[in-house]
Amino acid sequence: MIQLIPLFTYSPIPYIIATMDNELTVRIESLSNLGYGIARADGAVIFTEGACPGDLAKIRITGRNKTYYNARVVEVLEPSPHRVKPFCAMQKVCGACQLQFIDYDYQLELKRSVVEDTMRKIGGIDIKIHNTIPSPQIKEYRHKIQYPVAQTKVSKRFLAGYYKSGTHEIVNIKHCPIQPEICDEIIDFVRENAFVYGISAYDEKTHTGILRHVIIRNSVSTGKNLVVLVVNSDKIPPEVQRFAGALYEAFEEVSGVCVNFNTKKTNVIQGKISKCAAGDDFIEEKILDKTFLIGANTFFQVNPKSAENIFRYVKDYIAENFEKPVILDAYAGITAFGICVSDTCEKVVSVEENADSCELARKSLELNNIKNVEIHNMDAGEFFAEEKRKFDAIILDPPRKGCTKEALDNALRLAKGKIIYVSCNPATLARDLKYLTENGAVVESIQPFDMFCHTYHIENVAIVDFSRNI
Repeated sequence: MIQLIPLFTYSPIPYIIATMDNELTVRIESLSNLGYGIARADGAVIFTEGACPGDLAKIRITGRNKTYYNARVVEVLEPSPHRVKPFCAMQKVCGACQLQFIDYDYQLELKRSVVEDTMRKIGGIDIKIHNTIPSPQIKEYRHKIQYPVAQTKVSKRFLAGYYKSGTHEIVNIKHCPIQPEICDEIIDFVRENAFVYGISAYDEKTHTGILRHVIIRNSVSTGKNLVVLVVNSDKIPPEVQRFAGALYEAFEEVSGVCVNFNTKKTNVIQGKISKCAAGDDFIEEKILDKTFLIGANTFFQVNPKSAENIFRYVKDYIAENFEKPVILDAYAGITAFGICVSDTCEKVVSVEENADSCELARKSLELNNIKNVEIHNMDAGEFFAEEKRKFDAIILDPPRKGCTKEALDNALRLAKGKIIYVSCNPATLARDLKYLTENGAVVESIQPFDMFCHTYHIENVAIVDFSRNI
């Protein structure tokens, strides 16, 4: 279960509502950074699952902290004008789309407000946040899915889907409207046939069973799919090899089936090594006018159409503010940013520690006939510490945990004046921007993008100016 961390400290809570399972009637005031409705009662703050700002709701207390309560909605007495009927019948039990009961335009405004509050409360940055740029698609937008699998105790029937909110109980999803329909068909094939091929589902309690997860990467531009079977093994079991071949033959839309090895007792979905069991070990995707190769162990945005908006925004900023610059693309993955901006730059230097990503990036450079991108397969922090060249701008696109202070120090040292910080986590972005501003930088702008429709997640691009300190 995700631990909710309030953005600021509250006074100690009164004991008057401290009884677990106590029911209260409250008005929901706003939305937290993790998608919970915020209400207040008797001076206490209550984070409420399934609540929309504006709701008058009966809620039940489910948890208590030193400074706040957790609760869930029992009954909506007066719905918010922004509350709508979810378009997915599984929304209440599936933990994937927390905000689907809120109308989409209001979701965008709530996300903008969350970013603004986060910047102020964590980063100490009082800046007007631009309106959230919507996703071009709000259904069938998710082009990477990751389903855990399980088996029923008696019939051994396979289950596959997302976890129920706050649990590791699988919601067996037959149709998910936020992903392409072909993904439902592929998952249904796994459900119906895995056991027939002698495959057992992984049991995280006993660390037994073979198949842990099924991952599908779907290409918007080609309609092809790369299927990854994550197994509790360090080699491809014969039954998995046969099943992979059958799955590949069953779907014209499947370009390849890979097997990923993960034998650790961990919540991490994939191991570091994958092998191709049938067909190709990649799919092609097109962003702007560039073609990218995406493999089993490489990162790429789950919403390519929204990602295209982000790449265009960054490319336009560079084109409008620089004349043939030298750009550093750090935490580059398959060098998506570097490749997209390359034709506006004199040179792009890409840094990525994942070897598979670097290999596919080099192949993508050949496909696009790009000659001015230099790829370094190494840790970004190590590259920063060793590099002597200065860059007109640095693109930082770190994982959710953000950057280390050492990486930020070196980014300031290597940047001639601009840092373009791309982040999927407003809290770590605010923390890192606070550090940069404390060291003389100025935050020019922050632009939110809705990459993950109907969830509390929000992508941001921050433009940071350091030129006045050079």
